[in-house]
Amino acid sequence: MFRFIAASTVTLAVLSSAGAEANDGRDAPPRKQIVLVSFDGAHDNRLWDKSLDMGRRTGAHFTYFLSCTFLMTKAEGGKTYQAPGHKAGRSNVGFAQSREEIAARVRHIWQAHLAGHDIGSHACGHFDGEDWSKADWLQEFRAFDSALTGAWKAGGIENEQPDGWADFARTDIKGFRAPYLSTSDGLVPALEKAGFSYDASLVTKGPAWPTAQHELQRFGLPLIPEGPEQRRVIGMDYNLFIRHSMGVENRRNSAVFEERTLAAYRNAFRTQYEGERIPLQLGFHFVEMNGGAYWRALDRFLTETCTKPDVACISYSQALPLIEAQKKADGSAF
Repeated sequence: MFRFIAASTVTLAVLSSAGAEANDGRDAPPRKQIVLVSFDGAHDNRLWDKSLDMGRRTGAHFTYFLSCTFLMTKAEGGKTYQAPGHKAGRSNVGFAQSREEIAARVRHIWQAHLAGHDIGSHACGHFDGEDWSKADWLQEFRAFDSALTGAWKAGGIENEQPDGWADFARTDIKGFRAPYLSTSDGLVPALEKAGFSYDASLVTKGPAWPTAQHELQRFGLPLIPEGPEQRRVIGMDYNLFIRHSMGVENRRNSAVFEERTLAAYRNAFRTQYEGERIPLQLGFHFVEMNGGAYWRALDRFLTETCTKPDVACISYSQALPLIEAQKKADGSAF
């Protein structure tokens, strides 16, 4: 399912807006330190409950990058789903196990949407698109749209579908993260054709502002210092899992991994909060690795961070207007 980096989760990112001189000569308000947290996959219903509760308690808004095969069972919708270059009915992350599971998941998605969280696309079957053409990506996007539009029916609860669901499925999915963070030359043209506003599939050497490609904003998970030697690692739970335990579940040292992770998050945040306030993003998955060390560290980090002055723990979609305001304040483009 994973290569050297993973993208089935969530994400945390820190962006900022600017503190330049106001037109009337007075100092403008301090630029915000924006914290963006994202989750890739968005499948486990227990972790839907847990993340939504975390958002309520901390005041954070998240971005959920959903894999669409979790909105279909293999026996029903799954048998017709076909990723580019693969046989029909295949998925690298499997399918929903039952209609009841889909029903619980679609209710969670709608609950998150109503609470102000952002739902994005993580494609469907979590395949590596490094060789995909524009047409291939568009095929996968169409499969996602179809699965999301018909999710209440797939869950056997079509009679419960909210009035706003069709509009939500058609117009509100504005963000994308590629599985494995693996992209191709065809991705950006396909994202633009499909009407996406942002892509979060990149990796940057450190915290960085998103870069604009035409109308598309492209975000990157940063490399952040971690551990006794402060070696840099992608700010994502899976990469920490690989570093800490070579990708083998180790519950015995879970508390140690939690403290190391929390220290890395705190240091990455502090560097920007006390400095230039450049974006910092952290990504997660709907999997509690090493006994839940990374989710516990996230909970503690958000609890102590989101209430600080000039901090906004928000979704990617919520951050986009702030980024645009920063561009205008600085008179430059990122």
